Amino acid sequence: MIKRARLLPFTTAMVTLVAATGWVSSAETGVNTVTAKFSDLIPAAALPATFKPLTVPNIPPNRFSMVDDTGVTVLKVESNQSAGTVALPLQVDPLKTGQLLWRWKVSRTITRADINRKEGDDFAARVYVVFDVPLESLSFTNRAKIRLARFISGGDVPTAAICYVWDNKAAMGVSQWSPYTDRVRIIVLQSGDSNINQWQEQSRDVAADFRAAFGSEPPRVMGVAIGSDTDQTKEQVSTWFGDFVFQKQSPSK
Repeated sequence: MIKRARLLPFTTAMVTLVAATGWVSSAETGVNTVTAKFSDLIPAAALPATFKPLTVPNIPPNRFSMVDDTGVTVLKVESNQSAGTVALPLQVDPLKTGQLLWRWKVSRTITRADINRKEGDDFAARVYVVFDVPLESLSFTNRAKIRLARFISGGDVPTAAICYVWDNKAAMGVSQWSPYTDRVRIIVLQSGDSNINQWQEQSRDVAADFRAAFGSEPPRVMGVAIGSDTDQTKEQVSTWFGDFVFQKQSPSK
């Protein structure tokens, strides 16, 4: 039996979500920031229509809700032997507004996770940044790999994505390919239990991360997907995410 890769239907979901909400990108509006602000919402058991849960065939879905955290509304993800993310309609030109800021918090890390193995590919928190790379622009070999991955996973596997994670033991700063595909680059931003149950602020230049991973200038960002997964290790974790903001890159020092 081939285990289904937990590579979610990003492309279709992002296009559908943007069309449904009427959202436009920073490149189209000329604005300097693009945000997904949970803090503007009220706590609720259901997600608003602007945020779309992404599930994986044959894997139990995570539970998502908007909750109050010390007076601020945040997104809570509950993962119990399950997987899934929430798609955020954040389309940007990474060369203009490519600095991504957010904060996250986890209740624990995934004890049996192993970043190097498909069977251990679980994280307490994930943030995918999905880039609009046309399949036709890839080499024949990479096109064949993507098509095979889409056939196996039953979903629209991204042609290029950066996945920022909170791991259990890999050193912070480790950057490597997903065990499922070399079109998703995993970058470890937090690791271990020393900061559990504490909000951690993150800031990434996604254009620089794309160049380092794929060796070319980045196309537009077509969306962000956030969540956690515990289906491989059969563990459980609660994860919280604050607002996401794309803004102009910080000046080089």
